[in-house]
Amino acid sequence: MDAPGMDVMSALALALGAAWASGINLYLATLMIGGLGMTGMVDLPPDLEVLATPPVLATAAGLYALEFFADKIPGIDSLNDALHTFIRIPAGALLAMGSVSGIAEPWQAAAALVLGGAVTASAHAAKTGSRALINTSPEPFSNWFASIFEDVIVIIGLLLALFNPLIFLIWMAVFVLLMIWLLPKLIRGLRAIWQRLQGMRSGTAQG
Repeated sequence: MDAPGMDVMSALALALGAAWASGINLYLATLMIGGLGMTGMVDLPPDLEVLATPPVLATAAGLYALEFFADKIPGIDSLNDALHTFIRIPAGALLAMGSVSGIAEPWQAAAALVLGGAVTASAHAAKTGSRALINTSPEPFSNWFASIFEDVIVIIGLLLALFNPLIFLIWMAVFVLLMIWLLPKLIRGLRAIWQRLQGMRSGTAQG
C-alpha cells in the first residue's frame, strides 16, 4: 500500500484524530500512529516521526498494557483517568501541533496546539465522566464493555483520520454535537453522585 501524502485535509484530520484519541487512550493512539509510521503505511509529519522509533513504541506498548488492565477495574479506572488529566491533555495538544507543523505557519501550529488541547480535554472529560457514572453500577461488565468500546473507537477513528480524512472530519462534527448534548448530562450526573456522597457522609457523622 502506498503511504498517503500529507495534504492540508490529511494534516487537519490527523491533528484532530490524534488529539481526540489521546483524550481517550493516549498510549493506544501513540502505538497506532507510530506503528503505522514505522511500517511505512503512512507518512508521518517530521515532528511526529519520533513516534515511529522503537523506544517510543516499546514504552507506549508497556504503558498501554498497564492501562488495559487498570481501565477495567472499577474505581481504579477513575483514579487512572484523574491522574492522566495532566498527561493526556498536553500530550494530545502537542500531537495536534506536530501533525500540522510540516505544512503550517507558526501561528497555525499554535492554533492547532490550542484546538488540539480543547479536543483532547473534551474527549478526556467525556471518558472520565462516563466512567465515573458507570462505576456507580455494582456489576463490572459495563465497565469492561466501556473499556473495550473505547479502544475500538480509537482504532477506527485513527484509521479514518489517516486513510479517509473527509469521513473522519464528519465523525468529528458528530463528536462535537454529541459533546454539546452529553457534557451537561454528565455534569448533572456527577453532581448528583457528589450530593449523594455528601448526604451519606452527613448521615454517618450524625450517627
